Amino acid sequence: MRKLAVVAVAAFALSAACAFSQAHPVVRPHILGIDHVSFFTTDPDGVKKLYSGTLGLASAAPVETGGSVRYMAGTQWIGYSAAPDPKATDRMDHVAFTTDNIVALGEYLSAKGIKVSVIQRRPDHSQSFEVADPEGHRVEFVERAKAEPPVAPPATAVSHRMIHTGFLVQSRDAEDHFYRDILGFRLYWYGGMQPDKTDWVAMQVPDGTDWLEYMLNQPEHPDLRLTGVLNHISLGVADMEKAKALLESHGWATHDGEKMQMGRDGKWQLNVFDPDLSRIELMEFKPAQKPCCSDFQGPHPSE
Repeated sequence: MRKLAVVAVAAFALSAACAFSQAHPVVRPHILGIDHVSFFTTDPDGVKKLYSGTLGLASAAPVETGGSVRYMAGTQWIGYSAAPDPKATDRMDHVAFTTDNIVALGEYLSAKGIKVSVIQRRPDHSQSFEVADPEGHRVEFVERAKAEPPVAPPATAVSHRMIHTGFLVQSRDAEDHFYRDILGFRLYWYGGMQPDKTDWVAMQVPDGTDWLEYMLNQPEHPDLRLTGVLNHISLGVADMEKAKALLESHGWATHDGEKMQMGRDGKWQLNVFDPDLSRIELMEFKPAQKPCCSDFQGPHPSE
């Protein structure tokens, strides 16, 4: 009888815990924006020339294992490390988003069936963990240290803000389930080279204006040049003419695919490429003309 009573009490406690869990589901903490994006390179000197010289960004010591340097866009950064396989056709390492509660976000994702890595504490006192999205992209979430001092950008910097990152996506439905349904990302804009075809889908973070861009309708295994175009970052600028003039004062000149042009989203843009052909897109914060294909569904980023 005593054993039966204990079993009954245990069963009641488990039932009550399950009922409490269903009545009080784990709430997703805020996902605020892009923290950083990391790439691999076979030419660190060429990367330095591009970021420190042409783009005028400040460099900083790495905070991630294996990293060699960071280039600062305000409080965000672009990281580089040595390419483990120079023959690989993908130079993007991972993308990272900021959250205000790393522990709660890990619990939330675990409750949704997402495998979460152990939380790591970095030299800058931030904390982070990694997950893999449905197509295997490495995605990191970072909680910044509360007392982290702001970094004053140099006057030479062409941009103080990273506004989006993008990568190759084969299945929009699979990625939407992860980013939209689980993480709460929301549609910002979509469009394509042709009005009746969607090649790009911009998904804004749930609690900010930065976005992740799905790059659709591409080969499953593109070469290095095409992958570099697809797996990219975008630095925001208020005035592209002024940004272009600043680049030119740093020795840059229009050539090949590096030129100022109007995007299909109605925003002025200008692409530059690192030595491994990864694309760094400059983009105005707001559209200068009506976009193709769809209206904007969310607020625009700003300085």
